[in-house]
Amino acid sequence: MKLSSKILQAYVDRALKGGSLDTAVVHPCDAESLGGAVAAAAAGLIDPILIGPPQKIRAAAIAAGVDIEGLRLVAADHSHAAAARAVELVRAGDAHALMKGSLHTDELMGAIVAAHTGLRTARRISHVFVMDVPLYPRPVLITDAAINIDPDLEDKQDIVQSAIDLAIVLGIRKPRVAILSAIETVTPRMRSTLDAAALCKMADRGQITGGIVDGPLAFDNAISLEAAAAKRIVSPVAGRADILVVPDLEAGNMLAKQLHYFANAKSAGIVLGARVPVILTSRADSVETRVASCAIASLVAQAQARLHRAAVRRAGR
Repeated sequence: MKLSSKILQAYVDRALKGGSLDTAVVHPCDAESLGGAVAAAAAGLIDPILIGPPQKIRAAAIAAGVDIEGLRLVAADHSHAAAARAVELVRAGDAHALMKGSLHTDELMGAIVAAHTGLRTARRISHVFVMDVPLYPRPVLITDAAINIDPDLEDKQDIVQSAIDLAIVLGIRKPRVAILSAIETVTPRMRSTLDAAALCKMADRGQITGGIVDGPLAFDNAISLEAAAAKRIVSPVAGRADILVVPDLEAGNMLAKQLHYFANAKSAGIVLGARVPVILTSRADSVETRVASCAIASLVAQAQARLHRAAVRRAGR
């Protein structure tokens, strides 16, 4: 299928050059989640491993009008078991990405963050929306709008770094990062402004790398050169942000959904910070969003593979 967003289609085209990604699709027991996985497979982006109750998956295939013959199916009695089995496949090297089906996010993330059997790394797990907003001249990343409810400063350090790393994978060489708040000045009465100031200094000291970080910035000053000029804000980020870092999940979730429903933005969603990328979509997401999210996951997995090969080469010297 051809996506309506030229930006997201470009990511699909790039991802296809790396071949299909072995992806554990967790409990795809409704037409939407199964249809999205099958569409991504038909596009050549993923090689899906469908995990869940076989009868429910086959019923979902009938409801979606898709053919799953020839796709690998791994039986699991219920959604919790499917999440656990998917993580096992990743740990065994049989899958290199996870894709959420018709189960609650908490169920999937619970298996991913399990202390001894999960897929945690040293970095805090976080979510990034990659959005194509028609009135904005470049793709914009929004984080975190799905995982961390009220992140503290250390959490935000990882959230920012993961978003920068993703932006670089997507082809943004030196991403501009706006740390959002309601105002542009630092005040102890508003924690988000203190966090923004600290994150900027962390970037100055090399604790956050790869991007240009500035904040606090209100949303208008982050994305509008005119608004930034009116407030006399001198900044390499203001008015041209590539990444918007929100204060908390509520702000991020509202911002992303407003852009989708009010501004006709197209989006993809990805969870970073685990051993493999996690394709995390909502029940209301379109097939286009699911396919684009698979493309982003594929690009991340390809970048991880390149880093791994480079590390092996260095170790062999």
